[in-house]
Amino acid sequence: MPSLQSALPPEIANNAVRLYRECLRRAKYIGNEQYNTQLLINMVRQQFKCHMHETDPEKIQQLKDGAARGLINHMLYESEKLSGRKFSQNS
Repeated sequence: MPSLQSALPPEIANNAVRLYRECLRRAKYIGNEQYNTQLLINMVRQQFKCHMHETDPEKIQQLKDGAARGLINHMLYESEKLSGRKFSQNS
């Protein structure tokens, strides 16, 4: 299965620090709308900190794909909200 990171700009997807920063930005954005900014920021920090010493390249790729999936899902959600058009397929 191809990496989900290909949907993100390569300067974000290929760099864990930039991926982390983008996740924090999204957490702040969502948190400001939902009034739980600190909770979301702490969740992002905890997940990255928990895996910061990971050395297995396959596991690292899975973790980066998970972060990319979250970012992509949020981007789709925001696009749907702005356009009023559904991009996701619901059964």
